[in-house]
Formats: sequence, C-alpha cells, structure tokens
Amino acid sequence: MREQPAMIGLHTPRLEVRDHHGRRYRVGEQPRELTGRSRASTLWACWLPMLLVGAMQYAFGAAIPDLLAAGHDLAGLCWTLAGWTVLQAGAGYPAAVLRQHGRIGPRAMLITGGVLCAAGAFSLGQGVTTGYWLLGGTGAGLVYAVCTSTTEKWFPENSAARVGVVTGAFAYGATPFVLLLGLAPGHVEAELSAFAAVLLVAVAGCGLLVADPPRHWWPAHVDHRRWARANPPAAREFSAAEALRTPALPVLAACLFCAAAVSLFDAAFLALLAAPLSPTAALALFVATNGAGRAVAIPASHRLGRRRALRWVMAVQALGQVLLLIAITQGSPGWLLAGATVAGAGGGAFYPLFAALARECFGQRRSIEVHGLVYSAKAVSGVVGIGLGWAALAAWGAPVALALAVVLSLGSAVLSGLLRRPGFPKTLPTGGP
Repeated sequence: MREQPAMIGLHTPRLEVRDHHGRRYRVGEQPRELTGRSRASTLWACWLPMLLVGAMQYAFGAAIPDLLAAGHDLAGLCWTLAGWTVLQAGAGYPAAVLRQHGRIGPRAMLITGGVLCAAGAFSLGQGVTTGYWLLGGTGAGLVYAVCTSTTEKWFPENSAARVGVVTGAFAYGATPFVLLLGLAPGHVEAELSAFAAVLLVAVAGCGLLVADPPRHWWPAHVDHRRWARANPPAAREFSAAEALRTPALPVLAACLFCAAAVSLFDAAFLALLAAPLSPTAALALFVATNGAGRAVAIPASHRLGRRRALRWVMAVQALGQVLLLIAITQGSPGWLLAGATVAGAGGGAFYPLFAALARECFGQRRSIEVHGLVYSAKAVSGVVGIGLGWAALAAWGAPVALALAVVLSLGSAVLSGLLRRPGFPKTLPTGGP
C-alpha cells in the first residue's frame, strides 16, 4: 500500500492510503476530533429518525379502521399509502446522488425530511390525505436516504451490518404505534397530531447532531490492510449509468420489486385480513419481526453467502404467505400469529441484503448512488403490492391475493439465482462472503 503522511492541525497524524486494488483509506483521525462525538452517537442519531418515520408506513394498516370511521374511503386510503410508498422509494435515488456528490449535507436533508414528514402526518390527522403521501412520502424518502448513507460513511468496515440496524428500526419502530392504535381506537386525529409534533422535534434534533466524515475516512482502530485482504472488491467501480448497462442491476431491481410488493401488501392489509381474529397482535408481530429480520440478515449472510441468504429469506417470506392463507381459510388465530411472524421476518430481511449485494457487484465508491437506483424499484412495488393488491383483494378475495404473494416471493428467490457479479467469470463463486 502507498502511504502519504499528512497532519491534521496539531492533532493526530493522518495517512492517505491505497491498497493494491486502488481503494482509498484516510487513516488516523478519531471521530471525536472530527465532530466532537463518537461514532455510536451518530449511529443512534440515524436510528431514532428511522424508528419514528417508519411508523408512517408500517402503522398505517393499523390506523385504517379509525380512518374509515372518520369518513375516509378504503380504496382512497390504499392508494394514499401506495402514493406514499412511491415517493418514499422514488426520493431515494435523487437523494443518493446529492449525497454521493456532496451537494447537500446530512443535516439539511434530515431536518428537511423531518419537517415534511411531520407536515404529512399532521395533514392526515386533519383529513387531508394528499398531504400525507405527497409531503410525508417525500420526507420519509429523504430521512431514509440520509440515515442509511450517513451510517455507511461512518462504518465503512462493517457498513452492511450497521445499515441493517438502522433500517431495522424503520420497521420495528412502528410496533408501539400499532399497539396504541389497536388498544385505544377512536382517537386517530389527536394521535396523528401528537405524533407529528414528536416526529418534528426528534428528527430535527437528530439532524443537528449528524455530520459526514471526510471522504475515504477509515476508523483508526481497524487494520485497513487486514480488512482489504478479507474483502475483495467488485471487478471495478461502476457508476449508476454503467451499472444499468449490466445484467446484474436489472436482476437486483426485479428481485427487490417482487419481494417488496409482498412485504408492502402484508403491511397494508394484514390488519384487515385478520379483522375477525387478532389484528393488533398479528400486525405488531409482523412489524417487530420485520425489523428484527433486517438486523440479523447480514450476520447470517456472512455464513451462507449473500445470494444464498437472499434465497432463504424469500423462501421464508413465501412460507409466511402460506401460513397466513391457512389462517384466513381456517379462521385460526394461532396460524395467523405464526404466519405474521414468519412473513415479517422474511419481509424485512431482504432490504440490507440488497444493499450489500449492490456494493459487492458494483463497488464501494458509488454504492450509495447505485443502491438508491436499486431501491427505487420499491416505488413500483408500492403500486402493485398496495394499489393493485387492494384491487385483487376486492375482486378475488384473500386466498387468491395471498397465493399471488407466494408466487411473487418464489419468483424473487428464482431471480436471485440468476445474479452474477459483473466482470467475473460465471464459473467462479459470485455470492460474496
């Protein structure tokens, strides 16, 4: 490795390092010297906004009965959530481009996202669904993008696992809100207004605490040489435009589309499907295990390999749909809770795996931008899983809709087997560690 010593004022000497693959490491600076805070405080400042903002997606299904009682139309509510999902996912790529090229810092983006999310939640509490999906969806996309990208920048040696912790909060953070809406019905307007105030203060407050490290920063206590040997790079560094011209990116996007469509369908309609049984408990289990699955997916994939782990996750999601189908047809609360648990675990664990696969296939330098492009497939999933999912439920009933969900989950598993890392021979292992 080539080393170029430098000095940071009167503090720690810094080294600019390259490994034999050309990857850069800026070694020597401690986080407290850069920001006055530890890396752990930055992680939690990204975790808390995700914990709150995710409730706008995952607790929406629990709020539907109260919103119907307040005079809303069910079809309109389904398309409201679909629109929210489209903008939340659609904001990911442009936000990632801005972050990748340093056009906007995490502080301004996180505060802006928090203001928009709070305005969206307050709008729904006042009966204005347009504000919820237009403002809230855009704001949630900004919060998601900045929290994941900031975490990745501060934990380059273990970014997949740390991003999994942050994105896990996006799902399991909705659990208290699901329980509150189920156990204290009839007050959704006041609850949304209070939630908007808490969300604004918490997200904006965290926004004041976050900052990016210098470009190519590397934690001084981690041996970059050992890490470089254990983590071979992609064949080369791809831009988003170059990644689009490979077969791998369309496969990843199609895979995520199928998986996310099923997960969004469950999140939106599980409470309605479980209405005669245990809707609050089922949805609470679903969102809790959805978040937990994200947190454990990367450690599991270290043993199984990324692609194999993804196939297992998709199989688990498909099994969850089968269990839910049995529960609905037999009217069994026990099968329902089992199905919600299994579907939740499979319906969340794939998100960090796609982020890790994007880095392994296309490199680290533009990983935020490339993953933002892959994640944008969730926008189409929102239309299919929620909007058309409601149409399928209304036209054909729950058994057919859940059977289609099984097909989509298995389709994602099949597609994951087609994934090949660009630039490597097909005869070599391609799953990654």
